[in-house]
Amino acid sequence: MISSIAELISDRIGTMPASERRAAQTLIANYPLIGLKTVAEFSAAAGVSSPTILRFVARLGFQNYPEFQSALQDELAAQLQSPATRTLNPASSGGGAVSPMLEATLDNMRETFRHLSDRQLADIAATLAHRRGKTFLIGGRFTDPLARYMAAHLAIVQPDVYHLAGQEGIWRDRLIDMGKRDVLVIFDIRRYQDSLVRFAETAHQRGVHIVLFTDQWLSPIARFARHVIAGRTAVPSAWDSSAALFVVAETLIGAVTRQLETDGAKRIRELESLR
Repeated sequence: MISSIAELISDRIGTMPASERRAAQTLIANYPLIGLKTVAEFSAAAGVSSPTILRFVARLGFQNYPEFQSALQDELAAQLQSPATRTLNPASSGGGAVSPMLEATLDNMRETFRHLSDRQLADIAATLAHRRGKTFLIGGRFTDPLARYMAAHLAIVQPDVYHLAGQEGIWRDRLIDMGKRDVLVIFDIRRYQDSLVRFAETAHQRGVHIVLFTDQWLSPIARFARHVIAGRTAVPSAWDSSAALFVVAETLIGAVTRQLETDGAKRIRELESLR
């Protein structure tokens, strides 16, 4: 399976010199559009030289800048696909209709975790476990069930965990309660939800720490997020699959529970006594 440019950056950013890391961070913050501009425009936006941009592109495995831009254009086209235009792969003759879907879903999980480092998962778990304020979770039309599921578990082991549901006006009213001590977890996959982007931007302006669960093509919310989990979602269906993101969410739920072992166990016992 071909890695997205965001995945390549995640894999290799640890080996990049500072100037190339600035190029990588600029691209992620303006993904993928800044990479579709000229080398001179990209270098000016990143505050580095044009040769640095070319070295950055080469480090990602591209022979030249046009090849890099062609890959970005393919990703942009994938971002914009709707269920109506998405090609359905035929079922394999030996396994029936289920086999290709199962294989793709398992492959998505493997690829998602291949591009997620233990350090990244540990940092996100620590952010969620040791935040000084509150945790808010929200998702889009098809991903909000993941936000609700994760919120339900986190609320058992720590206080002040809230799932934001309902109309956009209701979420925006909660912004008054959000600040620099708080964490906002957002689930957003293609075709990205404009209302979530607006909400994330305002939360970011208020200093809220944002953790984004998205797909390999990156929601525009990535530019506001402190942590980005880019999971594989494409399957042989008109619909994307959130299975890989669900497993990452469960992994983080387990990690947070372990980090809050004493306080979490005390809270669980008290909750049980109230039932």
